[in-house]
Amino acid sequence: MSHRVSTPDNRVVVFLHSGEYDRVHQGLSIAAAATAAGRRVEVYLFWWALERFLMDRLDEPDFAGREDVADRFEARGMPTVRALLEHVRESGLGTVAGCTGSLGALGSESKAGDSGIDVWLGWSAILQRTAGVTDRFYL
Repeated sequence: MSHRVSTPDNRVVVFLHSGEYDRVHQGLSIAAAATAAGRRVEVYLFWWALERFLMDRLDEPDFAGREDVADRFEARGMPTVRALLEHVRESGLGTVAGCTGSLGALGSESKAGDSGIDVWLGWSAILQRTAGVTDRFYL
């Protein structure tokens, strides 16, 4: 009789709610680091983070009231949110999901098709997909 050895779920899940550039950058930095290590990543976009993606505001670091940080960020050649997203996508290990409830609350249904978001889900499906994942980050 053979026994199958179960391995723990090695995925990383990032829930992005805030649309503030630093939080979105941090979440995608986590995702990029995980894919670089060969781990699968799922990034879930809600509310203001979803709005940032729908409005395609992924290039310019906009740290409210902190121009010194934005200048330093650019001077050091730190990757933009778009560059981090491209790394995650090019790895073949990442999925970006948008919340249908947040999409409706924002009144942005017309932008869903051109958003580049891989899949649209509600909370029931999100909870099913992320069940058992230990490495979860909420920003």
